[in-house]
Amino acid sequence: MKKHLKEYFKLLKFARSYIKTLAVAALCMGASTIFEGISLGMMGPLTDRVFTNKPIVIPGQLPQFLADIVEKLNSIEPAVFFKYMVVFLPILFLVKGLFIFLQGYLMNVVGEGVVKDVRNKLYAKLQDLSLDFYGKQRVGELMSRVTNDVAIITNAISYALRDFIFESMKLVFFVFMALWIGFQISWKLPLVIFFIFPPIMIPVARIGKRVKKFSVEVQKKIADLNSQMQETIQGAHVVKAFCRESYEMERFKNINQDYYKFTLKSTKRILLLSPLTEFFGIAGGIAVMCIISSELLAGKLSFGVFATFLIFLLSMIRPLKKLANVHAINQKALAASARIYEILEQKPTIKDAGEAKGLKQLRAQIAFKGISFEYNQEDGYILEDINLEVKKGEVLALVGHSGAGKTTLVGLLLRFYDPQKGTICIDSLDIKEVKLKDLRSLISIVSQETVLFNTTIKDNIAYGKEGASSSEIIEAAKKAHAYEFIMKLPENFNTIVGDRGFRLSGGQKQRIAIARAILKDAPILILDEATSHLDSVSEQLIKDALYALMEGKTSFVIAHRLSTIQKADRIAVLDKGRIAEVGTHQQLLKANSLYKKFYDLQFSE
Repeated sequence: MKKHLKEYFKLLKFARSYIKTLAVAALCMGASTIFEGISLGMMGPLTDRVFTNKPIVIPGQLPQFLADIVEKLNSIEPAVFFKYMVVFLPILFLVKGLFIFLQGYLMNVVGEGVVKDVRNKLYAKLQDLSLDFYGKQRVGELMSRVTNDVAIITNAISYALRDFIFESMKLVFFVFMALWIGFQISWKLPLVIFFIFPPIMIPVARIGKRVKKFSVEVQKKIADLNSQMQETIQGAHVVKAFCRESYEMERFKNINQDYYKFTLKSTKRILLLSPLTEFFGIAGGIAVMCIISSELLAGKLSFGVFATFLIFLLSMIRPLKKLANVHAINQKALAASARIYEILEQKPTIKDAGEAKGLKQLRAQIAFKGISFEYNQEDGYILEDINLEVKKGEVLALVGHSGAGKTTLVGLLLRFYDPQKGTICIDSLDIKEVKLKDLRSLISIVSQETVLFNTTIKDNIAYGKEGASSSEIIEAAKKAHAYEFIMKLPENFNTIVGDRGFRLSGGQKQRIAIARAILKDAPILILDEATSHLDSVSEQLIKDALYALMEGKTSFVIAHRLSTIQKADRIAVLDKGRIAEVGTHQQLLKANSLYKKFYDLQFSE
């Protein structure tokens, strides 16, 4: 029970920014409860006074002002009383309806506000988390938490919380009125409430536990569906090239079948709550009829008084049904809340040190000192005992087999990850002591996996420099030899590139990425297979642009095409995570080195 309450309070934390709105909504709920109680309580006296011409009888001792009101009402002729009721009842229900509208609207304000806030928090957290987190997560899983799980939370806040407050108020009011009137009629009647209604909570609690369990499974299956859709849509060309449409459809159907199965199990239990509560309610009504029928038939009891008691007794059924449904919704929401908090409570592994220092420029050198790095212990070290110095303005090429650790090494410079051993220093300052924003602002990168966003070419180039002018963007495009093809596009620089840049060729995307790096104009440059998607003609044009870009910059160039790095100041050859050799192009060729073997293999023809 303690754990359940703790989870529920964590869920309610999402709504704490809207506490004032919740308070006003609760006041409206209280007002509408009072007006509903008045409208129900009037049914019995109205029946006695209008249709049987009997005086209104209110059991028990009333306060003097209420007794005076009842006496005045009894003095009014039935026909006149009826006319008053014709005017009063519509006004009563209009006011009650107004309060119901207000509380419903305000709770929706809270619910939709929670959606906005939680999605903002989740997205901000995803931006804050380090790359190692994304290596362990599926994109579809994360999307499911931001969309589906947040929607479930909204349902719990805007509807379940509203019903919990509103229906609880009504239930307390109806129970109080039923007990008060019941004690005036017979001491046996209140016992019906105590012996019939509390047992309802036993099946409600058990069903709620099952609903929570199935909700977890449902949310997992939604995440699986999102993941498969994301993978197969992005990899549609691979699916079709290998004729695997049927295989993917079968996989999707199996996951969808599991989702269908768990959803039905959850729905079945939620729907079971309604007939259960109705059964107990009717049982209570029948018990009352049996207890009081002899007095009613003998005329010893006012029919209006009995009808009022019965109305309040049976009115308890609806709040009980609603509260049972609230419990089921909350169980689903608690499961979703736990999944959301799994993200929100994650801590980034790469973050600013407590007293991180600013760094605005590179003055002398970058030094890798005894660097060893592993992604996980099972795979072992990707890089081991790397010692390397790169002077300001030097162009260092990194060469080696795929998987030798070249991209990982430059990723460490960007602090995408931190090494398990050793330090990386810029001008004798450990980069772990530098503000992340300052460190990364010193570095431009063109990676082998070209990433473009589904916006205009102009915006994609300007991504390299906040507030860049149109002339700066055009100049960067010209230097990257992208201007010519951009001007041939339908809307030139305002052309939307599409999801992941699908409207552009590989070479065009690469040149946009190069223009983005040119615009940033950072003192440290990383080119990770920057010409990998270019044809021979484009490659020569880009090589000229890149050499101009590297002028005066400290550059790390990763390339499988050795023709692109022959002008590098030095070449470091990585083999099995270690630096095998370092030298110029000519030095390494003369030394009959590992580099020479790579070179001979590429240029043997």
